[in-house]
Amino acid sequence: MRLQFYDIIPSLQPYIKLICSMDCDGETDRQHIRVLPDACVELFVNYTNSPVAIIDNEQHKRSIVTFRMSRPMDVQMRKGTGCLAICFYPGIAHHFFPLPMHALSDLNVSLSDLWNDMAAEIEEKLAGICNDEGRVNLVQKYLLQQLILDKQDPQVAYCLNQVQLSRGLITLSKLTNDLGLSQRHLSRKFQQYVGLSTKEYLRVSRFIYSLDHLKKYPALSLTEVAHESGYYDQAHFNRDYKAYTGHSPGQVVHSQHILY
Repeated sequence: MRLQFYDIIPSLQPYIKLICSMDCDGETDRQHIRVLPDACVELFVNYTNSPVAIIDNEQHKRSIVTFRMSRPMDVQMRKGTGCLAICFYPGIAHHFFPLPMHALSDLNVSLSDLWNDMAAEIEEKLAGICNDEGRVNLVQKYLLQQLILDKQDPQVAYCLNQVQLSRGLITLSKLTNDLGLSQRHLSRKFQQYVGLSTKEYLRVSRFIYSLDHLKKYPALSLTEVAHESGYYDQAHFNRDYKAYTGHSPGQVVHSQHILY
């Protein structure tokens, strides 16, 4: 699979983590990958006649939005398939899809179910553009049209920032004490805007940052990675990897089909 990353226009930079094109042009007819959870919402806009992907054995013919919060996805892409992938920052996608995020968590939803006729309009215009730069420019214009400029919940925004700064190591009690909220109240806010409870978000964030350690420090042992990532012990480290990848940490390191 060929990936190419593109610049995000300034007005969308607070909302969008990355934009890239994905073209399946390898030697095999299908490419199989397992994509791990990252607590982000991603939009895949199809610009070919081929189905955009087969995800968990379900074929998606047109553009989709994946709310991949807490579980991996098994993805197959056929040779000749091409799409644009837009990844939103955690807790941000509600600015473009104004629905309770917990109602969509861990689902793959057709873009036409969220943006109605506009989805087909985008795909039709993309099909007439012969280069990815032009496609990216067009999609960003539509994203601006759909952007809802309501204010981010300040308490959720504070928590998301603290989780990022601590690389997933901040505790739930620390967050609730800082804000003067009960765990239940804060969790309801997270369900609304992020799609996970606060506790679930902290757990998956710690896992995500441990993946960074695996990539950046290949010389470290798995025990050292677990410790540096804030895991209490190896058993908790192994448990999270089994839950979020279906494999042990060692299998993730050596796998050729797991994307993270």
